Amino acid sequence: MRPEIQTQLDNAKQSIGLLRRHLDWDEAQRRLAELNALSEGPDFWNDAEAAQKLMRERTGLETQIEGIGKLERELDDALTLIELGEMEGDDATVTEGEQAIKAVQDEAARLQVETLLSGEADMLDTYVEIHPGAGGTESQDWAEMLLRMYRRWGERRKFKVETLEYQDGDTAGIKSATLQFKGHNAYGWLKTESGVHRLVRISPFDSNARRQTSFASIWVYPVVDDRIVIDINESDCRIDTYRAQGAGGQHINTTDSAVRITHIPTGIAVSCQQERSQHKNRAKAWDMLRARLYEVELKKREEKANAEQASKTDIGWGHQIRSYVLQPYQLVKDLRTGVSSTAPADVLDGDLDAFMEASLAQRVYGTQVEVEDID
Repeated sequence: MRPEIQTQLDNAKQSIGLLRRHLDWDEAQRRLAELNALSEGPDFWNDAEAAQKLMRERTGLETQIEGIGKLERELDDALTLIELGEMEGDDATVTEGEQAIKAVQDEAARLQVETLLSGEADMLDTYVEIHPGAGGTESQDWAEMLLRMYRRWGERRKFKVETLEYQDGDTAGIKSATLQFKGHNAYGWLKTESGVHRLVRISPFDSNARRQTSFASIWVYPVVDDRIVIDINESDCRIDTYRAQGAGGQHINTTDSAVRITHIPTGIAVSCQQERSQHKNRAKAWDMLRARLYEVELKKREEKANAEQASKTDIGWGHQIRSYVLQPYQLVKDLRTGVSSTAPADVLDGDLDAFMEASLAQRVYGTQVEVEDID
């Protein structure tokens, strides 16, 4: 076997081995057998909520075990192809085997990322709030650029993306917007995007073409489903109604159908203008508030509440998680992981996976790096 093929094979085996160790293969199989036995018991469905939780655990384990087993079988088949091709001097068969090894390696890499999405709320849908920082039109335009970026990322992922709230900027851009992403692991993928995002560019609004720095904040929190109960005292909340706005004439109402709910003890405020019915917007806003309060509790459990609060309270220097430089050079750099891209246009068109994967890995494995910001 040629050395380069052997190297590819060894790398694929190593990747599968990492998946086995992360899953704790022997314990996972033991637990799956236990769950299978429990699910066949006559009293299993007496407690429907507990049964559903166990079934979700069983499905997750089955998916991971079957996925690793499939990779191992495909790798064996690829090795057989290569050995057969070499014995018969058939270069086409050897090439087919090499391609199969690469496919296994690519799928193993994808599964390694999926194993990072194992948090309590990772599988849920998610809300994404976007707010400009100080700077008026510049920051409001930057906020709208981020709105488009996340929409494009969601489209790449085949998520359903809905606009729940949208406030036009004074001259351009937006004052605020809230999106909902619907799809498997939507919150798990987007949760690392919470924080301040910094843009450096030649201002399109400055007649002297000077370079400007703008800031906008992203706030991500999971959609709470029926399994999660969050109690809210309505007397602790203030409810305001207002007239909906929208870009390009969309979502514009002639009545005060948009709803904003402020949770006074925490200062958390949510808004919804998706529907023309105030009643429906009010119900959705309550769902969003429950989700925000749940997200606060998740952050406490992760002991990251202080950092998250800092990123929310000051949308400016010293709090950014990522910088996007468009002039005089082009570079996007994540200030937590050091991951960078020299193609800002691609990033702003939704090419965010590399940044998200690195941040997820950092959260799971706890690795920290010293990263300097860029001018």
